[in-house]
Amino acid sequence: MHITIYGCEQDEAVLFQEMAPRFGVIPNITKEAVSEATAELASGSRCISVGHKTQITNSTLLALSQNGVRYISTRSIGYNHLDVEYAASLGIQVGNVAYSPDSVADYTLMLMLMVVRHAKSTIRRTDTHDYRLNAVRGKELRDLTVGVVGTGRIGAAVIDRLQGFGSRILAHDSRSSTSAAAEYVALDQLQQQSDIVTLHAPLNADTYHLLDSRRIQQMKHGAFIINTGRGSLIDTEALILALESDSLGGAALDVLEGEDGIFYADRRNNPIENKSLLKLQQMPNVLISPHTAFFTDHALSDTIENSLVNCLNFESE
Repeated sequence: MHITIYGCEQDEAVLFQEMAPRFGVIPNITKEAVSEATAELASGSRCISVGHKTQITNSTLLALSQNGVRYISTRSIGYNHLDVEYAASLGIQVGNVAYSPDSVADYTLMLMLMVVRHAKSTIRRTDTHDYRLNAVRGKELRDLTVGVVGTGRIGAAVIDRLQGFGSRILAHDSRSSTSAAAEYVALDQLQQQSDIVTLHAPLNADTYHLLDSRRIQQMKHGAFIINTGRGSLIDTEALILALESDSLGGAALDVLEGEDGIFYADRRNNPIENKSLLKLQQMPNVLISPHTAFFTDHALSDTIENSLVNCLNFESE
């Protein structure tokens, strides 16, 4: 069985080459992103694997279909980089992968701790040999109410970790998933009562700008927002206005609207046109990281193995 693997980084390629023989798979590995121009590389492969770093256009999906592709396994939990319904209309099934939720959950707790202890401004001052205490004291998680939006595998793992810190935990999920350790409330109630709001919902039409201007304005004065989900869960302009007015205490964002073409690239010698990113990075109470919460040894191994399993399961149906 042949599988074409697009946008394959070196560390991914090593794992695909190690694991593929175990599953009886012959991997066709390319660094090229999937596109109309590279769709022909999939010839001879009914199944392909793609990453989440590149938007896949409908014209690319059509070209893949014309080259015989019938299954796409995306090496991500989210599907928002391709049109699943359009793919289905072409006879292409799309599957995602499960990977260690602990990777993102650990990172989420790290961001919480860093933002409530003002780590960015403290480290920046220390780097310039200014060793005075911060003018604003930090907070302890046991004294705070944390609102978890989305309690799937990652959100549930965040809740598990928060129990060890003694926080009061509120939760909201539009699906039926629940955690006994959290008190489930309406989203507006969660916004109004939480000192920290952390986002773990999938991005779709219903969750686009889930934190819009109205909900951000409802938040407690001095509250913090953590986002390790998808950038467009937040109305970024509304977030910036709230931060500039000091109504929010800060934010820690591993994902951002307009991150495509910026995150995962070396932009040191190229101008950044995303004005929101530039504004946020200048703020002493905002932490930005480049969509890296998932990136651990364990999670990467899970991703590669489950990409192969997805394709095998499709072929065995």
